Amino acid sequence: MQHPDSILSLLKKSEDFLKKKEIPSARLDAEILLADLLNLQRVKLYVNFERLLTETEKNAYRERIVDRSKNKPTAYITGQKAFYNSVFFVNESVLIPRPETEELVEKIILDFKENEKEQTVLDLCTGSGCIGISLKLARKDWNVILSDVSEEALATARKNAEKILPEENESIQFLESDLFASIPSELRFDLIATNPPYIPLTDKETMMKDVIDYEPHLALFLENPKEFLTRLIDKARSRLNEGGRFYMETLPSLAPVLVAEAIANGWKEGKVEKDLSGKDRFVVLTR
Repeated sequence: MQHPDSILSLLKKSEDFLKKKEIPSARLDAEILLADLLNLQRVKLYVNFERLLTETEKNAYRERIVDRSKNKPTAYITGQKAFYNSVFFVNESVLIPRPETEELVEKIILDFKENEKEQTVLDLCTGSGCIGISLKLARKDWNVILSDVSEEALATARKNAEKILPEENESIQFLESDLFASIPSELRFDLIATNPPYIPLTDKETMMKDVIDYEPHLALFLENPKEFLTRLIDKARSRLNEGGRFYMETLPSLAPVLVAEAIANGWKEGKVEKDLSGKDRFVVLTR
């Protein structure tokens, strides 16, 4: 008979509770929240399944499970999210980094693998800083600027840079800017990467409560995505050096249209790239 305060008993109880609240990944979330609380790897929970939790640990775990039952994302409860080769601080002022955005980072790194030249890079709408910081980690010689309209998001990105890139921190800059508005007009880039808001407001009803109730709507939703993204692409072109590249994660239904229009409006080359699930997720343009 398992002790009621053992890791195994508490996991089972938490899983049942989350299932009742219709949390889709009840067992996984129960494990993630407990492993993080006890500072253990998730697999280690089962090596230690008979370990008893102290009263303090039990209370803290209960609190986390209640938060999760109210649809609060696990990443906001633990305050962190693994992305690419690092673990990023996250809070409700930034989006939780997604696997598709990791694919975007991977694409850029592969495309520039043969390119030895030092690049000046802008991560626009940076949020947690996950794109720009991951690029800087892979290419120490690049000069990276992270920009966002949200002061709170930039504070989180700064914290991530200090943690993940302590040595390179001086060569990363942070700019508070509504898209390009406050980015010095003389600055030109070799590479602009962005995961801007692109979800139509009308899609709100169909989205998970985790997203709607907790993630920053400023970073997600737009009244008119096509108009906004067309304007963004146009402005980006004037900020790139000749031969500079623009990479954007976007709405699959818009990607082909945006590329076709960009070529018609004077970009030299453009293509749509698919994500791992086969959706037209990325716009790649060359000035």
